[in-house]
Amino acid sequence: QVQVVESGGGLVQPGGSLRLSCVASVRMFSIFAMNWYRQAPGQQRDLVASIASSGSAAYADSVKGRFTISRDNAKNTVYLQMNNLKPEDTAVYYCKTGRGDWGQGTQVTVSS
Repeated sequence: QVQVVESGGGLVQPGGSLRLSCVASVRMFSIFAMNWYRQAPGQQRDLVASIASSGSAAYADSVKGRFTISRDNAKNTVYLQMNNLKPEDTAVYYCKTGRGDWGQGTQVTVSS
């Protein structure tokens, strides 16, 4: 059974930074795209960033220039570096493998 575990969320002031991590116990991790989603209260779950097996990345317009997705295939881990955080970034952040496996999410709260 595949396990997907996110970590690194927390409370941060506007303008601050956080780095989220996602470890996926999936065989052949390196061949799968990996994705970060987020869901704010009362909102749908939206795609934030994706990284292909090649390392090519794509971002939602709302986070371009502030967030960076990266991966370490040796550690079966994908990261989301979030800089210049804004209150509207407050949400539960979820990791999803290219196979469709979801993690349980990690809360990010941006507030002064």
